[in-house]
Amino acid sequence: MLSLQSTVAVFASPGSWIESDAVEQCRQVAAFEGMVRVAGMPDLHPGKGAPIGAAMLSSLLYPHLVGSDIGCGIAVFPVSLKRVSPEQLARRFPDLDREPADDDPAWDEIDGEIPLGYRNGIGTVGRGNHFVELARVQTVFEPDGPLVKGRLVLIVHSGSRGLGERILRAHTELHGAKPTEEPEQYLEQHDAAVRWGSLNRRLIAARTLRAIGARPVAPIVDISHNLVEVRDGLYLHRKGAAPGDQGHVLIAGTRGTLSYLVAAHAGPEANWSVAHGAGRKMSRADALRRGKAKHTVQELRRTKLGSIVVCGDRQLLFEEAPTAYKRIEQVIADLTDHGLATPVAATAPLVTYKTKDRS
Repeated sequence: MLSLQSTVAVFASPGSWIESDAVEQCRQVAAFEGMVRVAGMPDLHPGKGAPIGAAMLSSLLYPHLVGSDIGCGIAVFPVSLKRVSPEQLARRFPDLDREPADDDPAWDEIDGEIPLGYRNGIGTVGRGNHFVELARVQTVFEPDGPLVKGRLVLIVHSGSRGLGERILRAHTELHGAKPTEEPEQYLEQHDAAVRWGSLNRRLIAARTLRAIGARPVAPIVDISHNLVEVRDGLYLHRKGAAPGDQGHVLIAGTRGTLSYLVAAHAGPEANWSVAHGAGRKMSRADALRRGKAKHTVQELRRTKLGSIVVCGDRQLLFEEAPTAYKRIEQVIADLTDHGLATPVAATAPLVTYKTKDRS
C-alpha cells in the first residue's frame, strides 16, 4: 500500500500503472471540508473533477464525487445455452441503442414501476465503457462459488443513463462542486437512480437473452460502483469503486481480456471497497490517435482471444481498445496482495456488444 498522507491511501503495488494526476486528484479530494479518508483502488485514474476508482468517506455529501452515472454497475446472468457460434449470436444481438417497444416481451421480466417514471433510455446500454458481453467461464478458482467452468454468462455494464445526469445537473447548476445542503433530498433521487440502473441491466439482459434463444433469468451478481452509502452517519462516495463487503463482485477486464469474479472482503482502511475494472491508462484522445496508427477497424472487431466485437461506432472501437486499459491481472493481483478480494472465477469473452453495427 502506498500511503500518501493521513487520509489518502492507494492500494496498488509500486509496479502498477497509477497516473500522478489521479493521485493528485485524491489529494485534492482529501482536502475537502469534512473528508475523512480517500481510498484509491488499483484501477485508479483521473476523472472529470474527481478520481475514478476511488472510495471517499466524508461527513458531508458531495454529489459530484459520484458523478452523473449514478447507479452504474455490473450484473452477471447465467445463460442456458450449451453449443454456441459467436458469429451467429453476434448477429442476433438486439438493437440495444434503442428503447424496447411497449409490446417487447422483455418487459415481462420486470417487476414494479420504473423509478421516478423516467423512461428515456430505458433498456439501452449507452456509450463510453458500457457493454454487454456473452462470455464463457474459463477458470474456476473456488469450486463452491456461483460459476461453473465451461458455462456461459451474460455480463451487463450500464447505469442510469440520462436520469443520473439530470439529478447531478440539478445540484451543480445551483451549487457547483459544493456539498449538498439537503442530503436527504439528494439521496431520495440518488436511490431511485440506483434502482433504475439495476432495472436497466435486467431489462437489457432480458432483451439480449431472448434474442439469442436463452431464457431470461435473475442475475447471480448485480453490484453498483457509482453511488453513495450512508455508513455510521458518514457518506461513503464510490466513483468507479465497487462495494467490498457485500459478497461477490465482477471486475471487468476489456473486450479482449478476461474478467474476474471475486469474493470481496475489504475493510475500513480501503473504505470497504474494491476495484470495478481494469481502469484506463490512456485518454480517449490518445487511444484514438495511437489506435488508428496501429490497427484497422476490422482488426479491432476480432480480439486476440478470438472473440467478436459488435460496435458500429468506429471512434468508440479505437477509444475502447484493450490497449487503452491497464492489465486486469495486475489489478486483481493488487487486490489479492492487499487482502481486499479473492479471485473466484475468470470469464473469457465470446461476443462483446458496444453499439449496433448498422452496416
